[in-house]
Amino acid sequence: MSYFSKLPLIGLFISSMILIGCNSCSNDDNATQTGETTDTDGVVIDVDASLFYTSDNSVTITTVPCTLSNGTTTDCYELVVTSTPADHTMGPWCPDNIADDAEAGGIWLENGQVYDVDGAFIENMASFYNDTTWLMYDDNGDIYTTDSLEDCANAANPNVGEEYENFCVECLPSYMADLTRTYLIPVTPQRVSSSINFGGGGPMGGNGPSQRGVAFNGVVFDAPAPTDAILGAYTLAPFDDAGGHINLNAGYHYHAATGVTTQLAQEDGHAAMIGYAIDGHGLYAQLNSDGNEPSDLDACRGHEDDVRGYHYHVDAAGANNFINCLNGAYAN
Repeated sequence: MSYFSKLPLIGLFISSMILIGCNSCSNDDNATQTGETTDTDGVVIDVDASLFYTSDNSVTITTVPCTLSNGTTTDCYELVVTSTPADHTMGPWCPDNIADDAEAGGIWLENGQVYDVDGAFIENMASFYNDTTWLMYDDNGDIYTTDSLEDCANAANPNVGEEYENFCVECLPSYMADLTRTYLIPVTPQRVSSSINFGGGGPMGGNGPSQRGVAFNGVVFDAPAPTDAILGAYTLAPFDDAGGHINLNAGYHYHAATGVTTQLAQEDGHAAMIGYAIDGHGLYAQLNSDGNEPSDLDACRGHEDDVRGYHYHVDAAGANNFINCLNGAYAN
């Protein structure tokens, strides 16, 4: 279904939830401070574990001791997730035929734009990329699509064989039925004096974690998709309208925030909350209710206010990016 026609109105009023866990600007009194943490006069908001989808066991949360990247020993929430979203269906990804409309396929991210992967998109890829090698369909207009777990594994391999050239790569939820992933998020976020650059690709290369954060449904906001490598093998691995697709190792994960996942509306017109960054700071949609991005975002795409403390705003969906770096310590 078209990305532009499927954004559900699922914002919820939760000002009271957002205010739960507001502490003073000091770090946890029980923490052992051995690393650098920045001073701040603002509020610090604890992670609210009740916001995650735990009732269907798609997310299981326990509190565990942890050591953060700045050397602090503290408590973290350990999230064990099935990577199966409870708030929306996964897919579709690849249309079947070049006559199919946007309902039959997902989306693709290119040069900051979001494109529907409908039949016409597949049909016109040679023109779109100015490369006549692209021909992803047969004489009947049927699109070459991976249709087995083995094909999924082989076509998603960094060294894709020529036999998968001009295939639309579609890995299905049934291929990851027993897969779980575990993430640690500090209960109380701690600002650091120097930004931490992510590993796993993105605008700023670094040695930090590759995950950007976790949605309330337990699905991870991941590093940018390696679109150049995908296209370089003459394959296409579309995302569904929620910005997600499946990797056999990572499970279902997001590469764009498109407004399909649960959004928690803010009563003051601030952008809706969509999850937590991996450092425990809140993660919010790109745009405020007036349709504008905040003008005071720092290099990591974060800023601070008296209600939410320090928090991040995700990048535009077409950017294949969420946030650029972390200004908080993450769990080692």
